[in-house]
Amino acid sequence: MMKPEDFKKNQARPLTGEEYLESLRDNREIYINGERVEDVTTHPAFRNSAASMAKLYDALHDPAYKDTLCWETDTGNGGYTHKFFRYAKSAQELKEQQGAIEQWAKLTYGWMGRTPDYKAAFGNVLGINPSFYGEYENNARTWYKRIQESCLYLNHAIVNPPIDRHKPVSEVEDVYIKVNRETKDGIYVSGAKVVATNSALTHYTFIGQGSAQVMGENPHMALMFICDMNAPGMKLICRGSYEQMTTHSGGPFDYPLSSRFDENDAILILDDVFIPRENILINQDPLRCKRWFVEGGFGQLFPMQGAIRLGVKLDFLTGLLHKSLECTGTLEFRGVKAEMGQVVGWRNMIWSCIRAMYACPESWYNDSVLPNAEAIHTYRVFAPQAYNDLLKIVKTSVASGLIYLPSGSQDIKNDYINSYLEKYVRGSNGIESTERIKILKLMWDAVGSEFGGRHALYELNYAGSAEEVKMQCLGHAQRSGSMERMIDLVTDCLADYDVDGWTDKASHLNPITPSSKVNEIGEATTVDAVA
Repeated sequence: MMKPEDFKKNQARPLTGEEYLESLRDNREIYINGERVEDVTTHPAFRNSAASMAKLYDALHDPAYKDTLCWETDTGNGGYTHKFFRYAKSAQELKEQQGAIEQWAKLTYGWMGRTPDYKAAFGNVLGINPSFYGEYENNARTWYKRIQESCLYLNHAIVNPPIDRHKPVSEVEDVYIKVNRETKDGIYVSGAKVVATNSALTHYTFIGQGSAQVMGENPHMALMFICDMNAPGMKLICRGSYEQMTTHSGGPFDYPLSSRFDENDAILILDDVFIPRENILINQDPLRCKRWFVEGGFGQLFPMQGAIRLGVKLDFLTGLLHKSLECTGTLEFRGVKAEMGQVVGWRNMIWSCIRAMYACPESWYNDSVLPNAEAIHTYRVFAPQAYNDLLKIVKTSVASGLIYLPSGSQDIKNDYINSYLEKYVRGSNGIESTERIKILKLMWDAVGSEFGGRHALYELNYAGSAEEVKMQCLGHAQRSGSMERMIDLVTDCLADYDVDGWTDKASHLNPITPSSKVNEIGEATTVDAVA
């Protein structure tokens, strides 16, 4: 069976868009609406999203984008790759990686988050710190090379299904992924993971633990490995396709985002799947699994891609809100202006975090650098708040403009209906009816459609449990010494004075002297005065 790398005929370059699409025609087992999908590149539930992804691969070969997107590889093959598929060694290289991530994100206007560069963060750290994987160190090195040279598209599934949470982990072994048996050639595994975002369009999936504690101490569940998407026994049961729904209820004019940027989420099931030994990274090692998120590096690198993708999305939504308010004629209202300023402020904060990530990098293994951890944690804490606040502002400021619209483009094409639309549905500021409808339908697709609702849920939960994200921010401050320095600052202040006034350390200050003494029962005989 051909590997995705084979479609480029051994050339030292990433896959092209057409090669990427061809690499997905591999008999993978995908189910939606009660049926098995024969070809994800042509099926109406996936074809436009697959084409959008192919556009990213084509950009790697386009002279208009290549300098921004690509570097030479560091694997010795003499080729080139997307900049985020090779690890950075300086602040300048981190900055260039950010530019490449941003350029790719702009091609989907920030609406596709699990693009190939998302899991490139994982490929990166395999190359930086392969020794973390112990006896499987060479596997990490090999996968770093493979992922980088072809820009392979990996997804991940690291969350255990929300099943039987009232039971101990040991009693949910029939659901959580575990080793069934092991041979000299590899392991056989069964179980499920959630949620495998856009996995139907990827080459491989990384199976791991998002929160290693939920596996308890059972070694059979302490696993991390890479699995082919077409491995026998690998199955995806997909949620409904927003892309497919648009083919029945409208077209690009009515659903310009849903119809091409739907990253389908799926239940991932492994039914006695064979994992070759060369694809294993951690095998029945609970301690190493628990150490992975903090020590493996992925946890400090993937948020940079996530932040940039969100930054581009906020740019898009900020510009779209401005245009929407021009349509409704409320942009100059004082309260609306203030709300618009709030949106710009959230957008600015996210981009400030992104810039801080490369401006103050942190040294790591093998002369590599990682983005600034404080900037990473700040983004992770505030991103959900920013997105939720933005949605509320859109819905309260654009208000009825989001629903004072015809059913779709067919109404505009009907001359009789459109004669009324031109008069009664035109916008403010000289905006004609078709343009107003186009702008506000784009906004509805972004925030009000089922696609928009899924994105609201996605952004609120992107980094995981809100409590866990905040505790990780606190934990970093405690581990890094930052909290100790903040406490020391308070300690220094407390040392400046005591019950007798300013201490010698601050003796240059004017002392506070009471104008009279305190009597024997502790009552002041006169009011104190400052000398």
